[in-house]
Amino acid sequence: MSTVQFNEKLLGLENNLKYYALSLTSDRDRAYDLLQETFLKALTYSDKFSENTNFKAWVYTIMKNTFINDYRKASKSRNSLNGSNNEFHLKIAKDQVYPSAESFYSTNEIEKSIASLEDEYRIPFQMFLDGYKYKEIADTLDMPLGTVKSRIFFTRKKLSKTLHDFE
Repeated sequence: MSTVQFNEKLLGLENNLKYYALSLTSDRDRAYDLLQETFLKALTYSDKFSENTNFKAWVYTIMKNTFINDYRKASKSRNSLNGSNNEFHLKIAKDQVYPSAESFYSTNEIEKSIASLEDEYRIPFQMFLDGYKYKEIADTLDMPLGTVKSRIFFTRKKLSKTLHDFE
């Protein structure tokens, strides 16, 4: 893939990446920063992209990992102690919003529910969550497009029944 094609594909994902960044950060400014950092990393490491892989999933993975790394850095600095006046205070930025403990619990429950599905439903659904398009899933799994769509639809229905407490 040429540099021009790579850049065009990357810019084509900008709107989707904005929404994804906003869903991760819940803050417009932080989402914009995350988007810029993702673009920078994608451009910097464009030579690491393999031609036969899903470009969208590759870029989304960069964004997700960047968010996780930033979150971990913020958690470490947030939990360091300040010993001024012989009193210890946690340094916590008041304007930062991070996922609550309940949301991590919910995420674990959702992942367990997905993992417990039969392979015929779990595999297409997991590929869909990883950013593959219906057509790509159908081609990869050698299935008709309608079958892929219906399995993803029924998987959503099963999960909504299983996870009704988390809605």
